[in-house]
Amino acid sequence: MLASAKQLFAPSHYMTPRESNSDALRAETLYNRIDILDLDLASLDSVKKCADEFDKKENRLDLLFLNAGVASTPPALTQEGFEYQFGINHMGHALLTQLLVPKMIQTRQEDPRADVRIVATASNAAFAPFLPKGGLALNVMRQPDAYSPMGLYAHSKLANVLFIRKIAQIYPGARGVVSMLFKAVVWATAVDTDQGAKSQLWCGTAPLGGVTGVQTAQYYEPVGKSRMLKGVAADQKLTDELWEWTNSALASYGGKDWPIM
Repeated sequence: MLASAKQLFAPSHYMTPRESNSDALRAETLYNRIDILDLDLASLDSVKKCADEFDKKENRLDLLFLNAGVASTPPALTQEGFEYQFGINHMGHALLTQLLVPKMIQTRQEDPRADVRIVATASNAAFAPFLPKGGLALNVMRQPDAYSPMGLYAHSKLANVLFIRKIAQIYPGARGVVSMLFKAVVWATAVDTDQGAKSQLWCGTAPLGGVTGVQTAQYYEPVGKSRMLKGVAADQKLTDELWEWTNSALASYGGKDWPIM
């Protein structure tokens, strides 16, 4: 599944900005079935509706791409009052993941051979010098202009990194079920669309493990080049802080508990 700010992609259901393009996609991919689900990551209500619709339509979920994003936008708030870039790039994706993880676990339980992965896209901005002091600034994520637009973008991309690190940590070894679930994480660098997409596709399709394969909770640059996490991106205290804050905030808007294996 691939998520965008307004729409949702599923592993065998591809979506374009215009529904009329679905015929061209059918011809190119040879997929007979293409479903388009509305998804606005600036609205947690929309995220819930989308996840619910997917859950009712589908009996499995193999691949979740968290690749939507806005960058350096004018000051604004999401529907629920989060800083716009943080709300879309982090909060919307966090709720979507939380609501779809049970379907991914179900997929792995019902089909032990299923290769189930989550691939997230961030940016080198997560390591930028214009991050808020200390890395996280959660106390002002209800303000639209607490930092510069690029500073807020970097903040949201750091949140992507920390969030996925925590996801990998809370499911350390559930008899192969969740070790398969979170096998791939990728953050793209500032390259063109085609080049950037290659790293996501590599993380979604390359063999798992080994010297040249995909490793869980790693940061990959195009294409398939692992980069060591340092500084605030590798800070466990910040990772835990973001996790607790995010879950508390999501609970106020219908978020659920993460499944216990």
